[in-house]
Amino acid sequence: MTKEETEVSLNTIDAAALKRYFISGANNINNNKEYINELNVFPVPDGDTGTNMTLTIMTAAAEVDKLEKPTIDSLAKAISNGSLRGARGNSGVILSQLFRGFCKDIKGKDKLYPLDIALAFSRAVDTAYKAVMKPKEGTILTVAKGMSEKASEIIESDDPIDMISFADQILSYGEEVLEKTPEMLPVLKEAGVVDSGGQGLVEVIRGAILAMKGEDVTSQERSAAAAPKAKPAFKEINFSGSSNDHISTADIKFGYCTEFIIMLDKPLSDEEVEAFKEYLLSIGDSLVCVADEEIVKVHVHTNHPGLAFEKALGYGALTRMKIDNMREEHTERVILNEERTKEKEKNDQFKKIEADKATHVPKPSEPPKKYGFVAVAVGDGISDILKDIGIDHIISGGQTMNPSTEDILSAVKQVNAENVFVFPNNKNIVLAATQAANIFKEKNIIVIPTASVPQSISAMIEFDAEADPEANKEALISVMDTVKTGEVTYAVRDTSLDGKTIKKGDIMGINGGGIAAVGEDINETTFALVEDMVDEDSGLVTIYYGEEIGKEKAEELTEKLSEKFADLEIDVHYGGQPIYYYIVSVE
Repeated sequence: MTKEETEVSLNTIDAAALKRYFISGANNINNNKEYINELNVFPVPDGDTGTNMTLTIMTAAAEVDKLEKPTIDSLAKAISNGSLRGARGNSGVILSQLFRGFCKDIKGKDKLYPLDIALAFSRAVDTAYKAVMKPKEGTILTVAKGMSEKASEIIESDDPIDMISFADQILSYGEEVLEKTPEMLPVLKEAGVVDSGGQGLVEVIRGAILAMKGEDVTSQERSAAAAPKAKPAFKEINFSGSSNDHISTADIKFGYCTEFIIMLDKPLSDEEVEAFKEYLLSIGDSLVCVADEEIVKVHVHTNHPGLAFEKALGYGALTRMKIDNMREEHTERVILNEERTKEKEKNDQFKKIEADKATHVPKPSEPPKKYGFVAVAVGDGISDILKDIGIDHIISGGQTMNPSTEDILSAVKQVNAENVFVFPNNKNIVLAATQAANIFKEKNIIVIPTASVPQSISAMIEFDAEADPEANKEALISVMDTVKTGEVTYAVRDTSLDGKTIKKGDIMGINGGGIAAVGEDINETTFALVEDMVDEDSGLVTIYYGEEIGKEKAEELTEKLSEKFADLEIDVHYGGQPIYYYIVSVE
């Protein structure tokens, strides 16, 4: 290598290098996700920032890894689209927006110089800040902004600098900003932690720089692209047909569940998208087809997967292709279910969920209704309540397992309605829902930023089928403020927060104001939580008891509350939710 070539390599990043750096950064946060999870301010068993950021970036890394001869443009598309579709939780959505802004700025370039990196950093931060309605300082946004400002400062100094020194200075300053986040957010300082999202971003950049120095980070898991499988907080329900175990495999009309993504050569017109859907429906059913300017995600049941692939190849290259033989899976399920007689009651519940889901898949011949509803929830009891009040489709998820933007898009697609209201029911899912609404334009998606299931229940009761969408949106958002929500769970570590000393294993009652009650007994702590939530305007207290609480124990709590609050109406319902012993609403 000549001296001139050496100087260029030290001061530029080409496509091959960018691919390495990105995958190394993804692997580094993947390897550190549990540590990032533990930085959650509240010591609850659902601190999932590290998991959400990892799932987001690993979806993009899987797309990047498939590029054999990458260009800057192809990498930008893979990173942007992959992270956008895989985004989970607020931290994941913000990370995807940082990537989106960065990738927009580097398109059209053959190599990246420090100036290009500085400009792309600036656009990344602008894009991410715009995606958050009320940005808070002391978060991942602050750390990203600090890195961007440092990059610009270095460039403006006119001092000669190589890429590694440039990157090291950016990372070092990002770490300095991260250490200051507790001074910007008092809740971080009290908990004795730095911002978890900011830590995640630092780990991504650190991993990229290690690769820049020839120390590429490899994943400590067998499959870097796979979602982490560490003990899910709720039982994962297979919706691939388990409720049809009583039928013959010969009765399955279309035998192959076929999924793939088209990397479009050029954007498709609305007419082309509709023609493609019509073709897929002519060779199959159970179609879910989501399209934007750069990719098309397809799920279809068909007897001829090859025909679907061949048609799709006319629009662009295919990726993430997957074919499952549903007849074979069906036979295996029948045998398996015969060996699981002790779980019959749960299987019956899963069959009911599948049957309900099937009725909500729109048939091409049915005209769309005016309004449809999607909600995120977990717990069979809560799911039943939501369906009873009119929710068309329930996305199984919530704490610990935040659904991705793609999950929400798929759910909206299955509701045959012109206007679809989405209830995230968790503040950490609102951004992903909003991102889905921005991507999908075939329907009017209206996100009601509910932070809890009780808020969505009150919103549905308030809904007026005769009113127009905007009027309903205003009414539903307004009613959210009348509902207080509390949750009872256990502490996963020792800490001091909200003026309370908390030990690992303690029972905590948490409401909108923070940790309201701490104790050793579940019912006593829940009672103290309700006492804190009730005021002179309260009229109704509703208790949803979780999967670890028996009916008798819940009724004991209700009886005690009724004695204390004789003027209030006290309702109790089986929720079946994991993690939280009780969910409480006060209206």
